[in-house]
Amino acid sequence: MMLRFARQAASLARPLAGLALVMGLSACAFAPGGHIDYDAETAPLDDAVEIQPITLGLVRAMNTVQRPEAVSMKTLTTEPGEAPSDYDYRIGRGDILNVIVYDHPELTIPAGSERSAEESGNVVHADGTIFYPYVGQVQVAGRTVRDVRDEIQRRLDKYIAQPQVDVKVAAYNSQKAYVTGQVGQPGLFPVTNVPMRVLDAISAAGGLTDTANWHDVVLTRDGQDMHLSVFDMLANGEMEQNLLLQDGDVLHVPDIGNQQIYVMGEVNEPRALAMANSRLSLTAAITQAGGIDESQANASGIFVIRPNAPTDDKFATVYQLNAENAVAFALGAQFLLQPTDVIYVTAAPVSRWNRVLSQLLPSLSTLYQVTELGENVNNFSDSD
Repeated sequence: MMLRFARQAASLARPLAGLALVMGLSACAFAPGGHIDYDAETAPLDDAVEIQPITLGLVRAMNTVQRPEAVSMKTLTTEPGEAPSDYDYRIGRGDILNVIVYDHPELTIPAGSERSAEESGNVVHADGTIFYPYVGQVQVAGRTVRDVRDEIQRRLDKYIAQPQVDVKVAAYNSQKAYVTGQVGQPGLFPVTNVPMRVLDAISAAGGLTDTANWHDVVLTRDGQDMHLSVFDMLANGEMEQNLLLQDGDVLHVPDIGNQQIYVMGEVNEPRALAMANSRLSLTAAITQAGGIDESQANASGIFVIRPNAPTDDKFATVYQLNAENAVAFALGAQFLLQPTDVIYVTAAPVSRWNRVLSQLLPSLSTLYQVTELGENVNNFSDSD
């Protein structure tokens, strides 16, 4: 019942966010040509936000900075010797091994027509050993197949002249990685002798669903989270994010949920835009909202309001694009948006911008709180 409640709450959180937006900003912000009281007394804006003009230098710097919430890539990369080029599976407890001594069928338990390789193999016991005739107990856990083969061959040499030994893993039971969230078939997947990377695991799990968030896939290892972008891997070739998975890894693909951009003010079609699975630029968002209303808008006052982290002294950062020259929209095409960004095109003269932004902030604060509630409930629902 708790899970059902969580899912119902998650489904309500998204429309609530939109409702908060409409109620908080009403016609003054959402309708083209609407009016904000530019003469109203407001608190000093500098106390609440940081304002930055959108320049070429800013855009270049922002597009090269990695996500601040991501753990260092070095923290979660594979251990030395485990890169795909020299990856070697290490046997674990519960694995089943097949040991074959050629020309000595008495030492090889035949699978037969009614016995699978798993049924006829040697199970690695809880103490990490297997038993083999003449050889006795062999410690195999944590070792490679090659190591185990060489030891059995060396120890059999006392009884058999030049034994030819082969060792194979018949069943990989000891190590698993988990894929959860918005994939076709969530579940656990064995770590085998074939290296499994992030994209391999997603493919094995049936691929991403239509509601998957391609931009923020979370890999959890040893209690640490790494935020990865499947979009960047596939679209931009950033394969350094395509990490090799290890035993116990959890790969979670979240719902795209509240990944929306809000376009308001003096545009022809104010709306909330889903980020979907592409990078949305400022110019693209304005275009999808029908473009600016040239009869009302002040083209020098195009703002992107972006909430800061809760620990930040400022509530938000406001980026301002001066589009009086149409060439500025080329710069806007390089300014990449983030979820919950609010684009506001004002009709106010420059002298009244502080008043406009000051009146917008309380409503935007409500929007961000409701959106965060929706994301938290979605995460709770997914975890169950």
